[in-house]
Amino acid sequence: MGEAPPTDITVNNYIAGQICPPASEDYLPILNPSTSLQIGQVALSSPQDVDTAVSAAQSAFPSWSSLTVKARAAYMLKFHALVRENAQELAQLIVQENGKNITEALADVAKGNETVEYACSLPQLMQGKIDRVSGQVTCQDRRDALGVVASIVPFNFPFMVPFWTLPIALVTGNCIVLKPSEKVPLTMYKVIELFEKAGFPKGVINMVNGTKDCVEALIDHPNVKAVTFVGSSPVAKIVSDRCHSLNKRCTALGGAKNHLIALPDCDVEGTAQDVVVSYAGCAGQRCMAASVLLIVGDKEGAVQKALLDKVIEKAAGIKAGTAAGQMGPVIDSQSMAKILSYIEQSEKDGAKILLDGRTWMKEMEDNKGNFVGPTVILHSNKTDKAMCEEIFGPVLSVYHVATWQEAIEIENSNPFGNAAAVYTSNGGHAEWFLTRVRASMLGVNIGIPVPREPFSFGGLYGTRSKYGDMDITGDGAIEFFTNRIKITSKWPNTTVPEYVTGVQEGGVVVNGGTDHANFAGRM
Repeated sequence: MGEAPPTDITVNNYIAGQICPPASEDYLPILNPSTSLQIGQVALSSPQDVDTAVSAAQSAFPSWSSLTVKARAAYMLKFHALVRENAQELAQLIVQENGKNITEALADVAKGNETVEYACSLPQLMQGKIDRVSGQVTCQDRRDALGVVASIVPFNFPFMVPFWTLPIALVTGNCIVLKPSEKVPLTMYKVIELFEKAGFPKGVINMVNGTKDCVEALIDHPNVKAVTFVGSSPVAKIVSDRCHSLNKRCTALGGAKNHLIALPDCDVEGTAQDVVVSYAGCAGQRCMAASVLLIVGDKEGAVQKALLDKVIEKAAGIKAGTAAGQMGPVIDSQSMAKILSYIEQSEKDGAKILLDGRTWMKEMEDNKGNFVGPTVILHSNKTDKAMCEEIFGPVLSVYHVATWQEAIEIENSNPFGNAAAVYTSNGGHAEWFLTRVRASMLGVNIGIPVPREPFSFGGLYGTRSKYGDMDITGDGAIEFFTNRIKITSKWPNTTVPEYVTGVQEGGVVVNGGTDHANFAGRM
């Protein structure tokens, strides 16, 4: 497994190829969520630090953007190899600062590195188009980088989520200012070291740490041309509105309330396993996690009862910890308190707690970590708070519905639009739901329907899951991080006779001739 990471790290900013303390000389503690012990400190940056970082990126932009896409991709290819070589150390940092189990942490790194692989293929994917649209007029387009872009990322995936944006932004020719979550900065601090080893020029990648003041300074800076954000819905809306008030490009991904719909013809064993992994994996701290399980049909039916019993059995078998197969803590005491409040409120409202994760608090008391076990709540009221609001923890709300249409009405009435899934053995049944569900990432017998490259990731426009412009990965990211420049060219008439008069074959002009749709140079 390798040596454990050090526990006394000071995370400073990284600007123009240099490690820089914040101008304020202020720091925040970094806590291990498994123990609540301090494992380091992270810089608390000011607008002055942000301005220095943006200036460094602005200075690096002309030379970086003038390289060919292929040349920029070559740097990323070197970085990809370094991530693979250092995957174990990166995963251990994720375990330490985020609380994922080691398997989830390694997957965090591997999934982020998938986007690096995708970015290495951009020389083939972002080619422009060219066409002769009339006799002497040619149209073409190309993609130009925006300039300096900011990436503001959350705590729940310390490697993967930053790499939804960094590789594509860089290979398309932009320079980056990254703002990691102040709760999990250790992973990206190590990543900066790998970027240096890959040979990226100074100023192309910069990192500032901090909280609200740092984020607002990034958004407001006139030389930051675009902002990406991933986090809670209220903050995503604030970020998007602030960017758009400045006529600044922004994609801001918010929260979710993802519904899983189990039909009577589902495979009980496979469905139960997938449901538990979806809602309890990563301690439920992911925007693609299951939150509500809608079981269709007679609540006393054999399949329906067997499925619910199997979900409870499998979830109850999960142990606390960060080894493979275990479930780690939630990120901090505030998150734990919020999760507990939803369980308690559900109980007050008359819901049945079929599996109570609050027992972990007593079992793990000596650890002093933020442990809440997998919880299953059976609701009789579809308007209970836990049925409607994002909890962001290992809590599954279960509700019995009589019909397919009732399941669709519940799913589609929620204000989010990230993910939904149906469990069935019948393709026709699956298709009926896939054409009616109001979410942007849909699964069939997959409770975490995350699109893999080259498909793009992002919630549904017009919901609380997505604000701003375009998706954050795939071809959506190529569009987001570039300006599409269109060029129309006309050259003087050629004197070659056949291009003036056209060549006739069988009385038909097949080359040259008059273009009646061309208004260039005539009225």
